[in-house]
Amino acid sequence: MSHANRRSLLTFGALFTLTLIAAAVLALDVEDEAAPASASAAVPVSAADWGLSFQTEGQPPAGNASVSDLAQYNACFLGDTSKKVIYLTFDCGYENGYTEQILDALKKHNAPAAFFVVGNMVETAPDIIRRMAAEGHVVGNHTYHHPDMSSISQQEAFQKELESLEGLYRQTTGQPLSKFYRPPQGKYSVENLKQAQALGYKTVFWSLAYVDWYVDKQPTPEQAYAKLLPRIHDGAIVLLHSTSKTNAEILDSLLTKWEDMGFHFASLEELP
Repeated sequence: MSHANRRSLLTFGALFTLTLIAAAVLALDVEDEAAPASASAAVPVSAADWGLSFQTEGQPPAGNASVSDLAQYNACFLGDTSKKVIYLTFDCGYENGYTEQILDALKKHNAPAAFFVVGNMVETAPDIIRRMAAEGHVVGNHTYHHPDMSSISQQEAFQKELESLEGLYRQTTGQPLSKFYRPPQGKYSVENLKQAQALGYKTVFWSLAYVDWYVDKQPTPEQAYAKLLPRIHDGAIVLLHSTSKTNAEILDSLLTKWEDMGFHFASLEELP
């Protein structure tokens, strides 16, 4: 890799990390139960940040939009809550040296996952992207540049962010990108959901996540388990970040613990 490319990648990594930190400040209270969400909440008309409220251990949380309201826009944050099933998803902004270890753990458990990628990840780690596809994982659209999509009101501009990534992915793998979309930072609006739906996408939020995105302040395995084990629930769509050293280190053990609790893993393609 040339010096210029390395500098570009480091710059993107720094900017992406700052973006995640900003998102963390906005979303942390909701994920840590300080800001409860109503189970009957309607989809916000104006821009909003996806958030959760865990009210009963082992049960699905309430989102800041309801399952039925999201469904009318082909969007979801929960899977099949009648089964002990987990849908694993990873947000991938840039390669931080841990994705292959994550893929190894998934392969060991025969666990399908979805990787929501951005343009930089595809450009700088094409072999890893091709491995994701070859091993049967869903590769989803996290936009090309990772902007705040809720600030984009024009369908043409929204479409360009998604279709630019589609083109790059096809060029890299020879395959079409899947029609699953996750808004960067979880920022969205009704208009965004309509825009994605018009392009044939299913918008996928999440029902379980924890603060794993501070690259230089990673949680301990014990801290990760304290969030991910008690809060797991039937039909969980789990969000993890592939840049997390902790996630890479614990994933094999974490999947084993969930299996011991009676859960199995399914692809987003099996969502109801």
